[in-house]
Amino acid sequence: MKLFSIFIAGVALASAGFSAEAKKPNILFIAIDDQNDWIGTLGGHPMAKTPNIDRLAAKGTVFLNAHCNAPLCNPSRTSLMLGLRPTTTGVYGLAPWFRTLPEWKDRVALPQHFANHGYRTGATGKIYHGGTGNVGKGGKGPKAKAKAQAEGAGKTVPEFHVTAPYGGVGTKPPKKLIPPTPMGDHPLMDWGVWPLDNDDTGKGDYQVASWTVEQIKNAPKDQPFFLAAGFFLPHVPCYATQKWFDLYPDDDSVLPKIKEGDRDDTPRFSWYMHWNLPEPRLKWVKENNQWRNLVRSYLACTSFVDAQVGRLMDALEESGQADNTIVVLWGDHGWHLGEKAITGKNTLWDRGTKVPLIFAGPGVTKGGRSTQPAELLDMYPTLIELAGVPARDDIEGLSLVPQLKDAAAKRERPAITSHNQGNHGIRSEKWRYIHYADGSEELYDMVKDPEEWDNLAGKPEYAEVIAEHKKWLPKIDVPPAPNSASRVLTYDKATDEAVWEGTTVKRTDPIIE
Repeated sequence: MKLFSIFIAGVALASAGFSAEAKKPNILFIAIDDQNDWIGTLGGHPMAKTPNIDRLAAKGTVFLNAHCNAPLCNPSRTSLMLGLRPTTTGVYGLAPWFRTLPEWKDRVALPQHFANHGYRTGATGKIYHGGTGNVGKGGKGPKAKAKAQAEGAGKTVPEFHVTAPYGGVGTKPPKKLIPPTPMGDHPLMDWGVWPLDNDDTGKGDYQVASWTVEQIKNAPKDQPFFLAAGFFLPHVPCYATQKWFDLYPDDDSVLPKIKEGDRDDTPRFSWYMHWNLPEPRLKWVKENNQWRNLVRSYLACTSFVDAQVGRLMDALEESGQADNTIVVLWGDHGWHLGEKAITGKNTLWDRGTKVPLIFAGPGVTKGGRSTQPAELLDMYPTLIELAGVPARDDIEGLSLVPQLKDAAAKRERPAITSHNQGNHGIRSEKWRYIHYADGSEELYDMVKDPEEWDNLAGKPEYAEVIAEHKKWLPKIDVPPAPNSASRVLTYDKATDEAVWEGTTVKRTDPIIE
């Protein structure tokens, strides 16, 4: 394959100048889109079958209390790749691509930092929201693409030395498999068995794994690599072949636990986080007999992606490079499948923020299981320390190396998730505190109430707990960056009005259920 040949040739040409770097560990950077904690080793769903991710976790350390910094693709990935919070960059929505912003257009992202210190970098699939990062998704068509490329032309180092255009949905059915969904009947809102011939090779994620396997097998031994593989599933449309569906019973035992009236004690402002979205509410999936279908589709897709992770692990072992490769596997945010009366993301509860985060390889204790709060932006300083490349003093994450050595090592700082200006979730080892832009609050005892069914914020005996968590609210909390769009929410305290994607939301407006 042509791109593969270019990659190997480029590495060969560059390797002579980097022989001193040969002893540095490789890095395999595995991203899974919309993956919540429905992973076997994480215990998020009792039926989840992910033997390969579980195998990776056994070889290293898994964080059982890891959270995204934004519950949405673009801001989450921008945050972890830049090592900066969304409240610092102002990137909260699906647009803009950060390279179009003057303040960040030349910011050295995580793979670029490794490239600057002797690593050859490669990527395919969904790493940034715009794939491998050449252009954001703020606009469509050739003019928008040319504009974004021109505005992002200030960077002197490519996002990755070489990329391949794989990933995404792959093969699609001729028409949607489910009934028209409310709030626009978005084409991505679909799930079910596809393709019907049980052949996975036409799926984008299968091709992502195939390309990455080839890079691992043929990587030169005298230069370290930073190789990123971004899997699209279980993002909607959740299509999987029948063999993956067969892993899960076709009955209601697969459904997650929910509580009727669960939103009765949550502030109205919690609905503003996902005011009008393509993802249907629980009411719709129940009424259209789609809840079980969606849950099985999500689990089937998760197991399919797990198999692709297994292909990468096998390739590492077969290539003889496993002992000198740091593997990090992560999801960009969580996903609701009926909990809190919704499906989708864009929330500050555990179901919307909790993600898989697993490290394995040199410097990582095997079999570690940490309950300490961790954030995705902690990956940047952690990989720097593990690999022994020069540190940076301008990133906001904290290294997880102490926990990778001793899973019980304490962390003072909780995990902080932000969804638009003024809305923040603070997750410590025991508590979840949520503060909305209008001042309304939620508090949950995550030990006694892991489903977050009992909001304790209004009870005076918990005032001290709230005060302790409130001090971690971001001190820097900037408004949305220029050209922000899609999932963007602002709030005017003077008028007590929110604006969701350009439309004013008043206290009297009915909640869409």
